[in-house]
Order: sequence, then structure tokens, then C-alpha cells
Amino acid sequence: MKREWAKAVWRTSKVFILFTSCTVLFYSGILWVQHEYDKKRRYEEPEGEAMKVGLQLEGSRDQWLERLLLFYLDGE
Repeated sequence: MKREWAKAVWRTSKVFILFTSCTVLFYSGILWVQHEYDKKRRYEEPEGEAMKVGLQLEGSRDQWLERLLLFYLDGE
């Protein structure tokens, strides 16, 4: 009887150790992926001939209503 109880405890502890180690491995993997994404600079200045998206050209101040209506008409 004691021997069966010891076997059951040993099996349960093996499952617990396996579950805990897999959880720690998964968590450390998530932390590694987060660290890799944090290293990327999302808001750095673009290189090359890129232009600012919100740049307003002269004489285009009255066109915002036309552009808004075009936006609604296109359904985007």
C-alpha cells in the first residue's frame, strides 16, 4: 500500500515538474520575443527620400473638406 502511494506521488511530481519547466520555458520565450521587439526603433526618422505624411503644401488649406468627402465616398 505504501509503495503504491509513493509511486503515485512520484508520478504526480514528475507531471508537476514537467508542467513547471514548460511554463518557465514558454514565459522566457515570450520575454525574449518582447525584448527583440523593444530593440527596434519604431519612431526613428526615415532614411532616403521619404517625406512626412502630414506635410501640407501651400494653397491646400481649403481642400480638407473635399478630401474628407472623397474619403467617405470611397468607403475607406
